[in-house]
Amino acid sequence: MNSSDSFSQHYHRDPEGVVFCPYRVCPLGAHSDHQFGKVTGLAIDKGIHFAYGPKQNGVVELLSLQFPKRAQWHIRQVEEKPVGDWADYLRGATYALTKKHPLHVGICGVIEGTMPIGGLSSSAAVTIAFLNAICKVNQITLTEREIIDLALAAENDYVGVSVGKLDHSCEVFSKKDHLLYLDTKDDSFELIPTNPAMKPYEIAIFFSGVERNLAGSKFNMRVDELKSAAYALMAYSGMEYGRFEETRLRSVPREIFEQYKDRLPENWRKRATHFYTEFERVELGAEAWRRGDLDTFGRLCFESGWSSIYNYETGSDELKALYEIMQTTDGIYGGRFSGAGFKGCCMALIDPAYKESIAQRVTREYLKVFPGLADKYSVHFCHSADGVKL
Repeated sequence: MNSSDSFSQHYHRDPEGVVFCPYRVCPLGAHSDHQFGKVTGLAIDKGIHFAYGPKQNGVVELLSLQFPKRAQWHIRQVEEKPVGDWADYLRGATYALTKKHPLHVGICGVIEGTMPIGGLSSSAAVTIAFLNAICKVNQITLTEREIIDLALAAENDYVGVSVGKLDHSCEVFSKKDHLLYLDTKDDSFELIPTNPAMKPYEIAIFFSGVERNLAGSKFNMRVDELKSAAYALMAYSGMEYGRFEETRLRSVPREIFEQYKDRLPENWRKRATHFYTEFERVELGAEAWRRGDLDTFGRLCFESGWSSIYNYETGSDELKALYEIMQTTDGIYGGRFSGAGFKGCCMALIDPAYKESIAQRVTREYLKVFPGLADKYSVHFCHSADGVKL
């Protein structure tokens, strides 16, 4: 049953509308947006569907086809702290929106995710879809940047996860058959079209079978390690610095890092090494995409995955196994684990001619290592897609 049918069954009327927000993959630029790095992204043709209708009494009432229990609150009485369930991102979105715009109408709706959860930024997608719908019933018009900022505020300030703008920007700005090339320092971006000379490609998603939750992972610790490295480098070099929470590695030139990196604690040095090398990979990757060089772009993706494992030190055993299998599988140009790397999935850019053999080999080799995940592991093939329609 899809979200629209479920809405009709539950509320005995047709939904007023159905919003779709795509998931995203980040081939290059991982773990750098919160340090104002450069990133790349592709929205994919899978995502969140949200069937909705107005509630004149101001109540927000939500059902999910992926999670049990109904979530409910009032637009003017949102809990000040997260409750700890699947709807916290949407409470945070309501809370952030009410600070900018008066709300008069509530909303009821059914949320449907078209992929397993973990690594594709479903949290950003569901938040953006919800904001789109609740603004519609309240006759509020948001710009693309406003909806990105509100969704980010819900995640940073309410849920408490220190993510950057990559996920939200990719799910809003993306365009089919284009690579999003975004500078998160000033939000400038370019949509680089697929070069006619580029080899054919599709996007493969390999779900490990293990779902993740950033709020309960080491995600925020890694962000603090990067900020600590930046703060220390500024102090060692005599740079002017301000508040710790406002510090970003993007503010520290790479020459300063090379000069003072040996003074850093090993963990901080490794995290910073990932940031600076990933920054370079993004710039090289954007140019490779521009000239249609998918082989080079794919190699950079594999290098990004290596750095995420050994410098950023993230990635569960399951994702590391998938990454290693992908490296030795014919027809895969390149890939890495998707998202923060705390469980979830791996993404890869593949030659469509090898789809069947890729699915068979990766599945066979992965389940040799993790046979207990056979019922949860899955493979999906996707195409690039447009961002959400506001």
